Amino acid sequence: MSNAAEAPRQNRVIDLKAGAHMMVLDAGIFCIFHAAGQAPAGPAGLPGVRISRAPGTPPGIVTVSTFEEDGWIGGSNGAALVRVMRGPAAVLVTTYQEPDSLHAAPRLQVAQLAGPVTTAPAQAAVPEAAPASPIVEKAEAAAEQDVSKDISAHIQRRGDVTGGIGHWMGVPGSQGWIEGFSVAPENGVPASDIEYQAVLGKGWLSPWAEGGQYCGSRGMALPILGLRVRLKGESAKTLKVRLTASFTDGTRLGPVDGSEALEAESLAPLEAFLLEIVPEKETQETPVKAAPKARAAKAADAPAKPAASRKRKSAAAS
Repeated sequence: MSNAAEAPRQNRVIDLKAGAHMMVLDAGIFCIFHAAGQAPAGPAGLPGVRISRAPGTPPGIVTVSTFEEDGWIGGSNGAALVRVMRGPAAVLVTTYQEPDSLHAAPRLQVAQLAGPVTTAPAQAAVPEAAPASPIVEKAEAAAEQDVSKDISAHIQRRGDVTGGIGHWMGVPGSQGWIEGFSVAPENGVPASDIEYQAVLGKGWLSPWAEGGQYCGSRGMALPILGLRVRLKGESAKTLKVRLTASFTDGTRLGPVDGSEALEAESLAPLEAFLLEIVPEKETQETPVKAAPKARAAKAADAPAKPAASRKRKSAAAS
C-alpha cells in the first residue's frame, strides 16, 4: 500500500522530441527569427527553439542576445540577435517538440542586419566623430536632477542611463542611438499596468515586455528603430501614454498616442524619446490644437472668390 501511495509523488522524466543544428555565420550582426505562418506554442510551451553559442566557441567571438535571458525564442514570435566578431563561427540551434508531435520542427529565417563588426581601434575613433560633448554633458547633468528613475535605457557610447517619465531619455540631436529600454514607474502607475515594444524593422515589433522588463539588446551595437507603449488594467481607464521621439536622421515625431508604434519613415535609429502619462481627457483634446491651422487655410482661400468674380465682371464689361 505504501508503494502505491508514494507512486504519484515520484518524479517523471519525459523524453522530448529534440533536434540540434549547427549554423555557421560570417562576421557581422544577424537576426534569427521564426518564419511566418507557424502555429503558436501549446500549453506546455512547445514547440520551441533555443539559440546558443556553439560548444568550443569563445564568448568574445559570438554573442547571442534574446528577449529571454536563457536564449529561448519560443515557437512562433521570438527572435535572437547574434553578433559574430570574427567569422566564420557557429551557433547552436536546438528545437524541442512534444514527444508525440506529428508536426515539423519550427522553421527559422536568418537576416543579416550589419556587416563585419568594427575592431577595437575603429571603435576607439568613434567618440572623435561624435557630436560635441557639452550636449551630452548638459543632458547628463539634467538627468541627475531627476528624482525618479522610471526609465532605463542602454545608449550607444553612454551605456546604461536612467531618467524619469516626463523627461527626455537620450539626447535629441546626439546621434547616439538607443539599443534597448525598460519602464517601471515609481509612482502613479503600477509596473504591472504598463507594457511596451521595440521597433526592430519595417512592420516588425519585439514581443510585448511588461513593466520593469528590458526590451531590446544590450552590448550588441544594434539600435532599436522606435517604440510603442500602452497602459492596461485600471490605469488604462483614466490615463493615456503620450510619446515624442527623435531619430538619428533628424526626424522628430510627436507628441502622439503611444499605443501606435512611433518610427521614422526612413527607419533611422531611435536616439531619444519623451514618455508622458497624462489624463485621458488631455490626450483626447490634443488633436483640437490643429484646428486653428485648418481655419487659417480656409480664411486664406476666401479672398480668392471675390477676385475671381471681379475678373468675370471685367470681362463682361469689355
